[in-house]
Amino acid sequence: MNEPVRSTQSAAPSSPPSDVVRVQQLASARDEIVARLRQRIIGQEDVIELLLIALFARGHGLFVGVPGLAKTLLITTLADALSLHSNRIQFTPDLMPSDVTGTDVLEEDSSTGRRHFRFIPGPVFTNILLADEINRAPPKTQAALLQSMAEGQVTASGNTYALEQPYLVFATQNPIEQEGTYPLPEAQLDRFLFQIDVRYPSQHEEIEIVKRTTAPMPTTVTPVLSARDIIGFQDLVPRVPVADHVVQHAVALVRASRPEDRKAPDIVRKNVAFGAGPRASQGLVLGAKARAILHGRYAAEIEDVRALVQPILTHRLVMNFRAEAEGVTPADVIEGIRQSIEP
Repeated sequence: MNEPVRSTQSAAPSSPPSDVVRVQQLASARDEIVARLRQRIIGQEDVIELLLIALFARGHGLFVGVPGLAKTLLITTLADALSLHSNRIQFTPDLMPSDVTGTDVLEEDSSTGRRHFRFIPGPVFTNILLADEINRAPPKTQAALLQSMAEGQVTASGNTYALEQPYLVFATQNPIEQEGTYPLPEAQLDRFLFQIDVRYPSQHEEIEIVKRTTAPMPTTVTPVLSARDIIGFQDLVPRVPVADHVVQHAVALVRASRPEDRKAPDIVRKNVAFGAGPRASQGLVLGAKARAILHGRYAAEIEDVRALVQPILTHRLVMNFRAEAEGVTPADVIEGIRQSIEP
């Protein structure tokens, strides 16, 4: 049988979609992702919003909430909806750094008898890493995540291994049970884009949670985006335009968290030992860009910046002894900053 003759003229390559089209695509995809999450998650609109902003801004998230609020289920469901690989590490006091990053094992070649080391990748080699109860592990084990969070790679036994992109760390922390826990160092906390407070559901939501979780549940979530799609949208975020006055407002909010700054309000001067650094300003602008395009807008505005002040600053403020004695919280300080630094 004769094979069909193939044309010697190649089809003209299709031009990539413009950024405007990509913004529209992401806004549409956002609605579909939320719909997939709603198959398993009831309520938590603000938490889902911050989770998606962190995802597309290439930021890591620290989830703080009491047990039983579906923090783990939310993150694993997100991985299913995005066709991403996910691993979960249950942090415990005896967890070692090699349990996170991986270890070298000695192997022997049966034909030659020669021995060599082979690196066995740890659970950090994934797309979405869920670090469950991260504050239960000692600081040296917590620090094993620092390089992967900052650089997207892991160094072990003198060799550096790149992590597959996208790569994000979502950690959970129980704010109530403090026995046998280790506070996260400030350097570790600063690597998280957001601290996301997961609160109790409303009565109506809790009734719906009980009804749904005590009946047969759907076991599969249809993926919305591929890893390649997500990387494309992550690359889009830095290209989102932002006016100078929006950047200036973001910087002003962060600088007002430092007690030595001349524009710091009295509540900061009296209760904060150390304010947020420049990484908070960067996070505010990047988060604002991601929030804008997730809502189908083509430029970041001041409203996007102000909406993210709380999750950006909460874990970056180091309160002094006076604040602890008088019960002044980071949330109180941030509200004072928002009121003193107006648009």
